[in-house]
Amino acid sequence: MLKLNFERRLLLDIGLVLLPLLSVLSAVLLWPELAERLVGGLVSVALIASLLLALRLRRRVIYPLYTLSNLLEALREGDFSLRGSRAQRGDAIGDVIWEVNALSATLRDQRLRVEESSALLGKVIEAIDIALFSFDADARLQLVNQAGLRLLQLNASTARGRSAQELGLDDCLQVQGAALLKRGFAAVSGSFDVRRFRFRSGGRPQDLLVITDLSRALREEERQAWQRLIRVLGHELNNSLAPIKSMSGTLASVIGREPLPEDWREDVHAGLRVIGDRAEALNRFMIGYASLARLPPPRRRSVALAPLMRQAAALEQRLAVQVGEVPDLQLAVDPDQLEQALINLIKNAADAALVERGGVQLQASQTGDWLQIDVLDDGLGLSGSDNLFVPFFTTKPGGSGIGLVLARQIIEGHGGRLSLSNREDVRGCRARIELPL
Repeated sequence: MLKLNFERRLLLDIGLVLLPLLSVLSAVLLWPELAERLVGGLVSVALIASLLLALRLRRRVIYPLYTLSNLLEALREGDFSLRGSRAQRGDAIGDVIWEVNALSATLRDQRLRVEESSALLGKVIEAIDIALFSFDADARLQLVNQAGLRLLQLNASTARGRSAQELGLDDCLQVQGAALLKRGFAAVSGSFDVRRFRFRSGGRPQDLLVITDLSRALREEERQAWQRLIRVLGHELNNSLAPIKSMSGTLASVIGREPLPEDWREDVHAGLRVIGDRAEALNRFMIGYASLARLPPPRRRSVALAPLMRQAAALEQRLAVQVGEVPDLQLAVDPDQLEQALINLIKNAADAALVERGGVQLQASQTGDWLQIDVLDDGLGLSGSDNLFVPFFTTKPGGSGIGLVLARQIIEGHGGRLSLSNREDVRGCRARIELPL
């Protein structure tokens, strides 16, 4: 059976509506004598038939519109399960229903993704150990995670709807951007990183408050720093005190003999020399530690870069340090501190280069708003970089282990960076200083 589309059915129904009237008109024209006697009845029948067919035409037009209205109402209410049953291409109403069905499927998929993302975001917010608070335009709490409830020692039912002043967060809500506050909450006191973000919900301004407890992280970092320091101090003290103790016992045994051996003076002098050497090494260690701990802030003044680099290179007497191209720049730095950092790096480079009978190069370049100073050596390169900046860690006999740490502290005090890496072109190491111009 041939299935007609909506447009053809509509044209057919219009033709059927007009057919009775056309039939009466044809009868009048073809049989005027007969039509004159029956004209009243024919017209009445034609009008009734046309009326019935017009009602049928109206139903054909109205019912698809009702279907579309129901589908759109379901979409507006968020019900994406309804589908139109006559969705087909090549048909005016069918095309509309097909597009509505496709829109419903798209909206359903999007809502599913939003709900899944919201569920994941909710779990992440609850899992993180950072207090989150959301306040409406009247500074009343709308949302809070478990970390925030623990910080205030409240439960969700009693916290929501309360004002920031009632919760003791009014000073945090006055923060512009980010701030570090030292204050106490119901659960803990200490230093807190407070960040405030402005957003809109439903067209009204809202505030998101993020409070991070820094005290615990700082205490953990402090504990680890103390542990590292104690390990280093204990190692160095043991290295110095153990031979001193051993040699003191040996000397006590020598001078306690009766009669004294003939070479007792030489043994005593050798023992005292060992004790003196170890005491001097321990003294150098403590002086190095004191210099690292008491580094003053940089006193900046305008300094020419090229003479400063050439002067630092000339102080290395064991080998000739080659100074490459240096840009003609004036730097606002502490020249004494920067020179000390360069001396430490050049000394390390020379130590590595002398082992391989290599050289040391010093060069500088400008990249955008940054100055790069490279100290290059022809040594063996780096075998590992994990402990390079650990205070008092050294792989060189007689080394103090503070040269790199002191250099990095100086560079970071100027707002820059210090990094060490192996050279790409040849064997050796590159120490790079990056300073903001």
